[in-house]
Amino acid sequence: MSRLNTRPVSSRVLDAAIAWQLCLGADDCNGDAERTEFNAWYAASEEHARAWMQLGMLDQRFAIAPGPARVALMQSPAGVRRKIRSLGGGVASVLLVCGLSLFAGHRYLPIDYWMADQRTATGEQRTVRLADNTLIRLNTHSAMDVRFDDKQRRVILQEGEILVETGSHDDPRPFIVETSEGRLHALGTRFLVKREDDGTLLSVLQSAVAARPKHSEDEQILHEGHQMLMHRDSLGPMLALSPGADAWTRGMLVVENARLEDLVSELGRYRQGHLGVAPEIADLRITGSFPLNNTDLALKSLLPTLPVQIEQHTKWWVTVVADNDKPPSAIPAKL
Repeated sequence: MSRLNTRPVSSRVLDAAIAWQLCLGADDCNGDAERTEFNAWYAASEEHARAWMQLGMLDQRFAIAPGPARVALMQSPAGVRRKIRSLGGGVASVLLVCGLSLFAGHRYLPIDYWMADQRTATGEQRTVRLADNTLIRLNTHSAMDVRFDDKQRRVILQEGEILVETGSHDDPRPFIVETSEGRLHALGTRFLVKREDDGTLLSVLQSAVAARPKHSEDEQILHEGHQMLMHRDSLGPMLALSPGADAWTRGMLVVENARLEDLVSELGRYRQGHLGVAPEIADLRITGSFPLNNTDLALKSLLPTLPVQIEQHTKWWVTVVADNDKPPSAIPAKL
Protein backbone atom coordinates (compact mmCIF):
# COMPACT_ATOMS: atom_id res chain seq x y z
CA MET A 1 0.00 0.00 0.00
CA SER A 2 1.48 3.39 -0.94
CA ARG A 3 2.18 6.10 1.59
CA LEU A 4 -0.24 8.35 -0.30
CA ASN A 5 -3.11 5.94 0.26
CA THR A 6 -2.49 5.63 4.01
CA ARG A 7 -2.22 9.34 4.77
CA PRO A 8 -5.02 10.37 7.17
CA VAL A 9 -8.18 12.07 5.97
CA SER A 10 -10.32 14.58 7.83
CA SER A 11 -13.47 13.56 9.68
CA ARG A 12 -15.66 15.49 7.25
CA VAL A 13 -14.20 13.79 4.18
CA LEU A 14 -14.42 10.35 5.78
CA ASP A 15 -18.05 11.02 6.75
CA ALA A 16 -18.78 12.07 3.16
CA ALA A 17 -17.18 8.90 1.78
CA ILE A 18 -19.25 6.71 4.10
CA ALA A 19 -22.38 8.72 3.23
CA TRP A 20 -21.73 8.19 -0.48
CA GLN A 21 -21.26 4.48 0.05
CA LEU A 22 -24.58 4.30 1.91
CA CYS A 23 -26.26 6.47 -0.73
CA LEU A 24 -25.04 4.43 -3.71
CA GLY A 25 -25.97 1.19 -2.01
CA ALA A 26 -29.46 2.28 -0.94
CA ASP A 27 -32.60 0.78 -2.45
CA ASP A 28 -33.89 4.24 -3.41
CA CYS A 29 -30.67 5.28 -5.16
CA ASN A 30 -31.42 7.31 -8.31
CA GLY A 31 -28.74 5.48 -10.27
CA ASP A 32 -27.17 7.64 -12.96
CA ALA A 33 -27.93 10.97 -11.26
CA GLU A 34 -26.34 10.07 -7.95
CA ARG A 35 -23.46 8.27 -9.67
CA THR A 36 -22.73 11.48 -11.61
CA GLU A 37 -22.73 13.52 -8.41
CA PHE A 38 -20.48 10.96 -6.74
CA ASN A 39 -18.02 11.11 -9.63
CA ALA A 40 -17.88 14.90 -9.26
CA TRP A 41 -17.21 14.60 -5.52
CA TYR A 42 -14.55 11.96 -6.10
CA ALA A 43 -12.72 14.07 -8.70
CA ALA A 44 -12.95 17.32 -6.74
CA SER A 45 -10.10 16.51 -4.35
CA GLU A 46 -7.20 14.11 -3.96
CA GLU A 47 -8.31 13.66 -0.34
CA HIS A 48 -11.76 12.53 -1.52
CA ALA A 49 -10.17 9.88 -3.74
CA ARG A 50 -7.87 8.78 -0.92
CA ALA A 51 -10.77 8.43 1.53
CA TRP A 52 -12.77 6.37 -0.96
CA MET A 53 -9.80 4.10 -1.61
CA GLN A 54 -9.20 3.62 2.11
CA LEU A 55 -12.86 2.85 2.63
CA GLY A 56 -12.58 0.22 -0.11
CA MET A 57 -9.58 -1.31 1.66
CA LEU A 58 -11.65 -1.44 4.81
CA ASP A 59 -14.45 -3.18 2.90
CA GLN A 60 -11.98 -5.84 1.74
CA ARG A 61 -11.04 -6.52 5.34
CA PHE A 62 -14.68 -6.76 6.35
CA ALA A 63 -15.25 -9.30 3.57
CA ILE A 64 -13.38 -11.82 5.74
CA ALA A 65 -16.00 -11.42 8.45
CA PRO A 66 -18.92 -9.74 6.70
CA GLY A 67 -21.48 -9.88 9.50
CA PRO A 68 -21.15 -7.84 12.68
CA ALA A 69 -18.03 -5.89 11.74
CA ARG A 70 -19.49 -4.31 8.62
CA VAL A 71 -22.81 -3.67 10.33
CA ALA A 72 -20.95 -1.89 13.14
CA LEU A 73 -19.21 0.47 10.72
CA MET A 74 -22.37 1.38 8.84
CA GLN A 75 -24.60 1.87 11.87
CA SER A 76 -25.51 5.38 12.96
CA PRO A 77 -23.07 6.78 15.55
CA ALA A 78 -25.62 6.24 18.33
CA GLY A 79 -25.35 2.48 17.91
CA VAL A 80 -21.77 1.97 16.79
CA ARG A 81 -20.13 1.81 20.21
CA ARG A 82 -22.57 -0.82 21.44
CA LYS A 83 -22.14 -2.84 18.24
CA ILE A 84 -18.36 -2.77 18.39
CA ARG A 85 -18.26 -3.82 22.02
CA SER A 86 -20.72 -6.62 21.34
CA LEU A 87 -18.14 -8.14 19.01
CA GLY A 88 -16.01 -9.06 22.03
CA GLY A 89 -12.44 -10.22 21.52
CA GLY A 90 -12.98 -12.28 18.41
CA VAL A 91 -11.67 -12.00 14.90
CA ALA A 92 -14.38 -9.56 13.81
CA SER A 93 -13.53 -6.96 16.43
CA VAL A 94 -9.83 -7.24 15.64
CA LEU A 95 -10.55 -6.71 11.96
CA LEU A 96 -12.69 -3.68 12.76
CA VAL A 97 -10.02 -1.99 14.83
CA CYS A 98 -7.27 -2.81 12.34
CA GLY A 99 -9.40 -1.60 9.44
CA LEU A 100 -10.23 1.68 11.14
CA SER A 101 -6.53 2.16 11.85
CA LEU A 102 -6.12 2.92 8.14
CA PHE A 103 -7.45 6.36 8.99
CA ALA A 104 -5.26 6.93 12.05
CA GLY A 105 -3.34 10.18 11.93
CA HIS A 106 -2.52 13.49 13.56
CA ARG A 107 -6.07 14.81 13.29
CA TYR A 108 -8.56 11.97 13.19
CA LEU A 109 -8.92 8.42 14.44
CA PRO A 110 -12.49 7.15 13.94
CA ILE A 111 -12.13 4.41 16.55
CA ASP A 112 -11.55 7.14 19.17
CA TYR A 113 -14.72 8.91 18.06
CA TRP A 114 -16.92 5.82 17.99
CA MET A 115 -15.58 4.42 21.28
CA ALA A 116 -15.73 7.73 23.18
CA ASP A 117 -17.64 8.02 26.45
CA GLN A 118 -19.83 10.77 24.98
CA ARG A 119 -20.34 11.75 21.37
CA THR A 120 -22.80 13.44 19.03
CA ALA A 121 -23.76 12.67 15.45
CA THR A 122 -23.60 15.20 12.62
CA GLY A 123 -26.14 17.95 13.37
CA GLU A 124 -26.68 16.79 16.96
CA GLN A 125 -25.90 18.69 20.16
CA ARG A 126 -26.03 17.35 23.71
CA THR A 127 -25.46 18.57 27.27
CA VAL A 128 -23.74 16.30 29.79
CA ARG A 129 -23.44 16.86 33.56
CA LEU A 130 -20.30 15.33 35.05
CA ALA A 131 -19.86 13.89 38.55
CA ASP A 132 -18.45 17.20 39.88
CA ASN A 133 -21.48 19.11 38.54
CA THR A 134 -19.54 20.46 35.54
CA LEU A 135 -21.75 21.02 32.49
CA ILE A 136 -20.37 20.20 29.05
CA ARG A 137 -22.25 20.85 25.82
CA LEU A 138 -21.07 18.87 22.82
CA ASN A 139 -21.46 20.44 19.39
CA THR A 140 -22.09 18.60 16.13
CA HIS A 141 -19.96 15.48 15.46
CA SER A 142 -18.02 15.77 18.71
CA ALA A 143 -16.57 13.13 21.02
CA MET A 144 -14.96 13.15 24.44
CA ASP A 145 -13.74 10.80 27.15
CA VAL A 146 -14.03 11.56 30.87
CA ARG A 147 -11.23 10.46 33.23
CA PHE A 148 -11.75 11.49 36.86
CA ASP A 149 -9.52 10.11 39.63
CA ASP A 150 -8.19 11.17 43.05
CA LYS A 151 -5.66 13.59 41.55
CA GLN A 152 -7.41 15.34 38.68
CA ARG A 153 -10.58 15.80 36.65
CA ARG A 154 -9.67 15.23 33.01
CA VAL A 155 -11.75 15.49 29.83
CA ILE A 156 -10.18 14.31 26.57
CA LEU A 157 -11.67 15.99 23.49
CA GLN A 158 -11.25 13.52 20.64
CA GLU A 159 -13.14 15.39 17.94
CA GLY A 160 -15.33 18.44 17.45
CA GLU A 161 -16.15 21.19 19.93
CA ILE A 162 -17.35 21.55 23.53
CA LEU A 163 -18.54 24.30 25.86
CA VAL A 164 -17.34 23.76 29.43
CA GLU A 165 -18.93 25.31 32.52
CA THR A 166 -16.90 24.04 35.47
CA GLY A 167 -18.78 22.80 38.51
CA SER A 168 -17.63 22.81 42.13
CA HIS A 169 -14.82 25.32 42.66
CA ASP A 170 -14.11 23.80 46.08
CA ASP A 171 -12.80 20.62 44.46
CA PRO A 172 -9.00 20.57 44.99
CA ARG A 173 -8.44 18.47 41.86
CA PRO A 174 -7.47 20.50 38.77
CA PHE A 175 -9.92 20.43 35.86
CA ILE A 176 -8.09 19.64 32.62
CA VAL A 177 -9.28 19.49 29.01
CA GLU A 178 -6.80 17.56 26.91
CA THR A 179 -6.41 17.24 23.14
CA SER A 180 -3.59 15.88 20.99
CA GLU A 181 -2.17 19.42 20.91
CA GLY A 182 -1.86 19.90 24.67
CA ARG A 183 -3.59 20.62 27.98
CA LEU A 184 -5.97 23.37 29.07
CA HIS A 185 -6.24 23.98 32.83
CA ALA A 186 -9.53 25.64 33.82
CA LEU A 187 -9.18 28.38 36.47
CA GLY A 188 -12.82 28.50 37.57
CA THR A 189 -14.34 29.31 34.23
CA ARG A 190 -16.60 28.97 31.19
CA PHE A 191 -14.83 28.30 27.90
CA LEU A 192 -14.94 26.69 24.45
CA VAL A 193 -12.53 24.11 23.05
CA LYS A 194 -12.61 23.25 19.34
CA ARG A 195 -10.48 20.80 17.36
CA GLU A 196 -9.43 22.40 14.07
CA ASP A 197 -7.30 21.16 11.18
CA ASP A 198 -4.23 23.04 12.40
CA GLY A 199 -4.64 22.93 16.18
CA THR A 200 -6.94 23.37 19.17
CA LEU A 201 -8.87 26.65 19.42
CA LEU A 202 -9.44 27.89 22.98
CA SER A 203 -12.02 30.65 23.56
CA VAL A 204 -12.51 31.97 27.10
CA LEU A 205 -15.99 33.29 27.90
CA GLN A 206 -15.53 33.78 31.66
CA SER A 207 -12.56 33.83 34.05
CA ALA A 208 -9.35 32.27 32.65
CA VAL A 209 -7.70 29.12 31.29
CA ALA A 210 -4.00 28.14 31.31
CA ALA A 211 -2.86 26.60 27.99
CA ARG A 212 0.23 24.40 27.61
CA PRO A 213 1.24 22.72 24.31
CA LYS A 214 2.06 19.03 24.38
CA HIS A 215 5.69 19.45 23.26
CA SER A 216 6.55 22.70 25.02
CA GLU A 217 7.10 23.93 28.56
CA ASP A 218 5.56 27.30 27.72
CA GLU A 219 2.26 28.02 29.45
CA GLN A 220 0.07 31.05 28.96
CA ILE A 221 -3.04 32.15 30.82
CA LEU A 222 -5.83 33.28 28.54
CA HIS A 223 -8.39 35.62 30.10
CA GLU A 224 -12.05 36.31 29.44
CA GLY A 225 -12.84 37.73 26.01
CA HIS A 226 -9.85 36.21 24.22
CA GLN A 227 -9.06 33.20 22.07
CA MET A 228 -5.90 31.40 20.98
CA LEU A 229 -4.90 28.52 18.71
CA MET A 230 -2.73 25.91 20.41
CA HIS A 231 -0.36 23.74 18.37
CA ARG A 232 1.60 20.77 19.65
CA ASP A 233 4.78 22.79 20.06
CA SER A 234 3.63 26.41 20.31
CA LEU A 235 0.85 28.84 21.14
CA GLY A 236 -0.59 31.21 18.56
CA PRO A 237 -1.20 34.92 19.17
CA MET A 238 -3.84 36.04 21.66
CA LEU A 239 -6.84 37.43 19.76
CA ALA A 240 -10.12 39.08 20.66
CA LEU A 241 -13.00 36.62 20.99
CA SER A 242 -15.00 36.18 17.79
CA PRO A 243 -18.54 37.64 17.86
CA GLY A 244 -21.09 34.97 18.69
CA ALA A 245 -18.43 32.36 19.50
CA ASP A 246 -20.90 30.42 21.68
CA ALA A 247 -23.98 31.12 19.54
CA TRP A 248 -24.01 27.46 18.44
CA THR A 249 -25.13 26.53 21.98
CA ARG A 250 -28.33 28.44 21.19
CA GLY A 251 -28.72 26.82 17.78
CA MET A 252 -27.34 29.71 15.74
CA LEU A 253 -24.26 30.52 13.68
CA VAL A 254 -23.25 34.19 13.92
CA VAL A 255 -20.69 35.65 11.50
CA GLU A 256 -19.38 39.15 10.87
CA ASN A 257 -17.81 40.01 7.52
CA ALA A 258 -17.02 36.34 6.93
CA ARG A 259 -16.01 34.80 3.61
CA LEU A 260 -18.89 32.96 2.00
CA GLU A 261 -16.74 29.84 1.66
CA ASP A 262 -16.01 29.87 5.41
CA LEU A 263 -19.69 30.27 6.23
CA VAL A 264 -20.69 27.41 3.92
CA SER A 265 -17.92 25.22 5.34
CA GLU A 266 -19.18 25.82 8.87
CA LEU A 267 -22.78 25.06 7.90
CA GLY A 268 -21.48 21.86 6.30
CA ARG A 269 -20.48 20.57 9.73
CA TYR A 270 -24.17 20.33 10.60
CA ARG A 271 -25.46 18.28 7.66
CA GLN A 272 -24.68 15.01 5.90
CA GLY A 273 -23.24 14.89 2.41
CA HIS A 274 -21.39 17.53 0.38
CA LEU A 275 -22.03 21.25 0.82
CA GLY A 276 -19.77 23.40 -1.35
CA VAL A 277 -19.39 26.83 -2.91
CA ALA A 278 -18.23 27.78 -6.40
CA PRO A 279 -14.69 29.26 -6.39
CA GLU A 280 -15.70 32.47 -8.18
CA ILE A 281 -17.97 33.53 -5.27
CA ALA A 282 -15.95 32.04 -2.39
CA ASP A 283 -14.62 35.46 -1.31
CA LEU A 284 -17.97 37.23 -1.10
CA ARG A 285 -18.46 38.70 2.38
CA ILE A 286 -21.43 38.06 4.63
CA THR A 287 -22.71 39.19 8.03
CA GLY A 288 -25.65 37.59 9.74
CA SER A 289 -27.20 34.91 11.93
CA PHE A 290 -28.10 31.49 10.56
CA PRO A 291 -30.04 28.56 12.08
CA LEU A 292 -28.02 25.41 12.60
CA ASN A 293 -31.00 23.10 13.01
CA ASN A 294 -32.19 23.93 9.48
CA THR A 295 -29.24 24.43 7.15
CA ASP A 296 -31.52 24.49 4.10
CA LEU A 297 -33.21 27.58 5.55
CA ALA A 298 -29.81 29.06 6.35
CA LEU A 299 -28.75 28.65 2.73
CA LYS A 300 -31.98 30.14 1.40
CA SER A 301 -31.38 33.25 3.53
CA LEU A 302 -28.39 34.04 1.32
CA LEU A 303 -30.54 34.49 -1.78
CA PRO A 304 -32.15 37.91 -1.15
CA THR A 305 -28.87 39.74 -0.61
CA LEU A 306 -26.08 37.90 -2.43
CA PRO A 307 -25.69 37.18 -6.17
CA VAL A 308 -25.97 33.44 -5.60
CA GLN A 309 -28.31 30.53 -6.14
CA ILE A 310 -28.51 27.08 -4.61
CA GLU A 311 -27.99 24.02 -6.81
CA GLN A 312 -29.26 20.78 -5.28
CA HIS A 313 -29.06 17.66 -7.41
CA THR A 314 -29.56 15.14 -4.60
CA LYS A 315 -29.89 15.40 -0.83
CA TRP A 316 -26.20 14.45 -0.67
CA TRP A 317 -24.86 17.16 -2.99
CA VAL A 318 -25.61 20.89 -2.62
CA THR A 319 -23.56 23.77 -4.05
CA VAL A 320 -23.83 27.54 -3.72
CA VAL A 321 -23.12 28.98 -7.17
CA ALA A 322 -23.15 32.40 -8.83
CA ASP A 323 -26.39 33.92 -10.07
CA ASN A 324 -25.22 36.10 -12.94
CA ASP A 325 -28.66 37.67 -13.37
CA LYS A 326 -28.57 39.21 -9.88
CA PRO A 327 -26.37 42.24 -9.08
CA PRO A 328 -24.32 42.12 -5.87
CA SER A 329 -25.89 43.80 -2.83
CA ALA A 330 -24.12 45.60 -0.03
CA ILE A 331 -26.88 44.69 2.45
CA PRO A 332 -25.72 41.99 4.89
CA ALA A 333 -27.80 38.84 5.04
CA LYS A 334 -29.81 38.56 8.25
CA LEU A 335 -32.49 36.19 9.41
